[in-house]
Amino acid sequence: MIIDCAVYEDGKRRPGTVALDQVLEFGDKPGAFVWIGLYEPSPEEFDAVVREFGLHELAVEDAIKAHQRPKLEIYGESLFMVLKTARYIDAEETVEFGEIMLFVGANFVVTVRHTPASALGDVRKQIERRPDLLQYGPGAALYAILDRVVDDYVPVINGLDTDIKEVEKEIFSSDAGNPAERIYLLKREVVEFHQVTAPLVDPVDRLIRRRYPAIDAEFGEYFRDVEDHLLRIVDRVDGFRDLLTSVLDANLAQVGVRQNEDMRKISAWVAIAAVPTLMAGIYGMNFLHMPELHWRFGYAYAIGLMALVCGLLYRSFRRNGWL
Repeated sequence: MIIDCAVYEDGKRRPGTVALDQVLEFGDKPGAFVWIGLYEPSPEEFDAVVREFGLHELAVEDAIKAHQRPKLEIYGESLFMVLKTARYIDAEETVEFGEIMLFVGANFVVTVRHTPASALGDVRKQIERRPDLLQYGPGAALYAILDRVVDDYVPVINGLDTDIKEVEKEIFSSDAGNPAERIYLLKREVVEFHQVTAPLVDPVDRLIRRRYPAIDAEFGEYFRDVEDHLLRIVDRVDGFRDLLTSVLDANLAQVGVRQNEDMRKISAWVAIAAVPTLMAGIYGMNFLHMPELHWRFGYAYAIGLMALVCGLLYRSFRRNGWL
């Protein structure tokens, strides 16, 4: 469906919305461009936009089917850019991804969102308060959307960082739990997030270094600022991947240590239990000629001897850290 359709002239939005069949009439005026926002359009709904702006069929196919990696493609004098949005769901410790496709021409911007991509209503309002940027045309809209998408990566980074720190504490705590599954799931989310952020670096770099008819040269420094934020995020994601690998190795080492400790405790108690078992077995053979068999204090002597030897073993194991 069409969420919004507006015309901007000299950095200001014309009041109200404009019908789709009238956009070219307004957009062809000097200093004016059209911004159309679509949400999960069907092929039939998108066909009217394609006819109005002459969008390339390959880009249109990508926009409708979605599930594209971040990229920037050039079709004649227009750009087609794919952005991946991200939102961290803390309760489930998962990253939810969405997509925004942008068609940018000399006098138009068409955005196509696929759920659960970030809403762009606030982005419009924010950039509409900057007529000094909007006067440069569609490049301003592209910058505003790109900047919002990259800014939305920051809460995801913070959420992952918090959960990774929790896992680190859990590994070295005295609890006997094994967070291996949680570590693996977090690492999977980090890898998927890396596949979203890292491929975006090259398209943003191209926006900085190359000149495109649809984008004013003034926006190079603004895209450079976005690139700086993006590179910091990619660096942190790379750090998360390495850290989680180390955390997983540390967890395996801790599990091995706990297993060794458990085996030592079991062995120690088995050794202690073996002493009375051995002595009871000897005294239970019922031979006629046995030491202390007819002695009045034989029973107490046997029990005392068992307790003494068990006590000495227990003290020795405690001293060596086995118990």
